[in-house]
Amino acid sequence: MARFGLGTSRAAEATEDVEETIAEPDAPAITFDRVGVAYGRGKKATDALVDFNLRVAAGETVALLGPSGSGKSTALNALAGFVRPTTGSVLLGGRDVTDLPPAKRGIGVVLQSYALFPHMRVSDNVAFGLKSRRIPRGDIASRVAEALDMVGMSAYAKRLPRELSGGQQQRIAIARALAIQPKVLLLDEPLAALDAQLRHSMLAELQRLKEALPGTAMLYVTHDQSEALALADRIVVMNDARLMDVDTAENLWKRPPTSFTAAFLGGANLIPCTVGRVIGTSALVSFARKTVSAEAPQPAVGRIDWAPESKALLCIRPHALQVVSLGHRDAVRGTVKASVWRGSTTRLVVSVNGLPDQLIDIDVPGNTQYEIGSEVGVRFPDPSGVLVQVPA
Repeated sequence: MARFGLGTSRAAEATEDVEETIAEPDAPAITFDRVGVAYGRGKKATDALVDFNLRVAAGETVALLGPSGSGKSTALNALAGFVRPTTGSVLLGGRDVTDLPPAKRGIGVVLQSYALFPHMRVSDNVAFGLKSRRIPRGDIASRVAEALDMVGMSAYAKRLPRELSGGQQQRIAIARALAIQPKVLLLDEPLAALDAQLRHSMLAELQRLKEALPGTAMLYVTHDQSEALALADRIVVMNDARLMDVDTAENLWKRPPTSFTAAFLGGANLIPCTVGRVIGTSALVSFARKTVSAEAPQPAVGRIDWAPESKALLCIRPHALQVVSLGHRDAVRGTVKASVWRGSTTRLVVSVNGLPDQLIDIDVPGNTQYEIGSEVGVRFPDPSGVLVQVPA
């Protein structure tokens, strides 16, 4: 088989002569069992993934979200078979596939680079995996037509990839992955190479595809939190080759378990505070000679001790804070250090009296002008935010 670059060869590997896997009843569609990946040996070894555990149910969409080098693409590559785990096991439908090559796993893969064969027309690109699977010729045409119709590209079957826009090429890559009717679909930064308008359009298409494929488990790798929030049933936050937190998008946004997730997902302000009285899941906390109420969440497993006089971080989103007059009775005095217009909002960076080492981000509506060095009042909501433990 001809090779056309790393991305194309990997997409081809995942669609060649595929051996159907036999799933165990009620088993997760995807299981990572203590998976580790390291490059090099001995003291020079570099960990790319450490003790990674995750289960994804059939029909569930899980996003792996994190900065560059966090291990999210390594996890996807280990599942696809492009990388051999150093430790642990990978299972599909309860069957251990750790030692199976990509072509034997029956997974649909969509890469950032599209990975289309440049010499093949759209219909042949989409049919590639079906031919490799030795699907009867009479069935291939209908499967190709169905996949192209699903991504709205039926009219482009006879074109070559170079005759398509970036967004159209991405749709064809998705159609090729869907044509083999996989039970597991992997998407590795599928929108990263598109411009902002195309990303918005393709995000809507992926939302529609998710609804149209209720039995397909999807693992979606991205560094863009808006994509993760829009698509994922659950989000896995990763950093430094490790899984940091995993939960529904709503829970991670409203009650981030760690300071890393709070800061990375939504860019929350994390204000050092001292815990006062706690009643149930409500607490009074103090900072900068001010006392405010806050949510004091308890985890589903274990217990967080929000003891009186203990130190914590108060997590507040920039949009929840208000700029008010200096004379406002609830205001904390602050000084504007930076002001950046962002279209629908203006992001202010403010230093608050009583917090000498803390800068706070505040989003105010529209193109509101504030001079650098001017004093403003900062009003905290009630409750002011949610408590997060100080990192050990």
